[in-house]
Amino acid sequence: MFSVSEVLQKARKAVKEFKLEPEIGEIGYVREIKDGIAIVDGLQEAFMGEKVLFEGEIPGQVFSLEKDSLQCIIFGDYTQLSTGSQVFRSGEQLTIPAGEELLGRTIDPLGKAIDGEEPPSCKEKRPIFFEAPPITARRPVQRTLFTGIKTIDAVIPLGKGQRELIIGDRRTGKTSIAFDIILNQREKKVICIYVAIGQKLSVVKELVENLKRYQAINYSIIVCASSEDPPAMVYLAPYSGCAIAEYFMYNGYDTLIVYDDLTKHAASYRALSLLMKRPPGRESYPGDIFYIHSSLLERSAQLNEKYGGGSMTALPIIETQEGDISAYIPTNLISITDGQIYLESALLARGFGPPINVGLSVSRVGGEAQTPIMKKVARRVRLDLSQYFELEEFARFSAELDEVTQKQLNHGKRVFALLSQPPFSPLDIALEILVIFAATRGLVDEIPLERLREWETLLCKKVTEEKPDLLERLRKERDLSTELEEKMRDYIQNFNQLYLKGQIQ
Repeated sequence: MFSVSEVLQKARKAVKEFKLEPEIGEIGYVREIKDGIAIVDGLQEAFMGEKVLFEGEIPGQVFSLEKDSLQCIIFGDYTQLSTGSQVFRSGEQLTIPAGEELLGRTIDPLGKAIDGEEPPSCKEKRPIFFEAPPITARRPVQRTLFTGIKTIDAVIPLGKGQRELIIGDRRTGKTSIAFDIILNQREKKVICIYVAIGQKLSVVKELVENLKRYQAINYSIIVCASSEDPPAMVYLAPYSGCAIAEYFMYNGYDTLIVYDDLTKHAASYRALSLLMKRPPGRESYPGDIFYIHSSLLERSAQLNEKYGGGSMTALPIIETQEGDISAYIPTNLISITDGQIYLESALLARGFGPPINVGLSVSRVGGEAQTPIMKKVARRVRLDLSQYFELEEFARFSAELDEVTQKQLNHGKRVFALLSQPPFSPLDIALEILVIFAATRGLVDEIPLERLREWETLLCKKVTEEKPDLLERLRKERDLSTELEEKMRDYIQNFNQLYLKGQIQ
């Protein structure tokens, strides 16, 4: 005769040890295996995208449905498998753990910890492949995502829920821009997810160290599929990062996700498709390459209040070759996204950073989210820069310039110089407004060009100490009144007088 406590103890033990064995009809066999791709027989009821388990609990996914077989990609060490290995259906989609427990962690595309710490104990899971929110669940992009980068906030503003492409050649600072935007979200209640797609492990490690150094790791999550991982893991990485971002978005949070970069993602998908003998199209990419990126980026949105009011802002990164933005993958992404930030090697060579070409860069929806004061202050930036570049070309072939042209050229040089910004130094929006106001209104035309960087640093320091009320007004007020404009002008002019006399150090 057992007591009640003994019966309960035995029942708990039985439940804990119980394992659901797949039915005989749900077992398949590997017919052929090569480079992370398995051709499987016997799973007649499997559906596209279904999670399958190979022997040794190695996960995989149904990737292609053939007439009498399946083609599956393997997320693990496929060298352990061979012809005849068993494959089990799961009856469910691929999922990834999601939750606040992931903050500050580095994980792989399946949710396993790769930062040397304990596995994250998330209570919830999200499907890695999920439908984008319908139009009825969205609302217009009207809230600003402050980047801390003067050129972007002034000329190419971003809104929460937007998809903005960062495009440029190798080593033009694409990752640096994304990193600075992540840094600027500190204390702004924005969850940041950085997805490393085919990056070197050393690069990812350095990025994590920088996040820790600048106190940005606590609101960041890193999803990493390195260049050492098989193409299947690289292909999965952006979808996994997006699923984690969706968890926060549907729970009312604002999120920012960086895909670095989708060039390597497209290459991994092409490799998988060619291994499966799918018909190649332009540049050997399969015909559905546009779909895999559009279905990923369409999941970014600004949700309405009925769905929690959260947002997901996407910053996909694309690498170009010799500035060729007319290649297949760049043109695909340009047509999918809501604008692009184009980085130019020639500007970088001139010492301008970040080397954003304001002529080719555009934000198609962010203007609706730009603060009214910044919109008024920055109205002339694009015009001043375009005039400067034209005059600079003209000045090369002219021995003498008239006084008006020389004045315009000097003004343009200072606008150009003040928009330059070193990495790891995002600015508060109020300080950006003040600096751009000084540049566009000609208040720095008397400052020596070589001293502008010092002038800007000292101005930001002094105004933060002396006029916090003015900065607060620039952050919160809805209009640039004449009175507020005069206060800004008077403060900058008084500062200039003291600076030129050497009374400010």
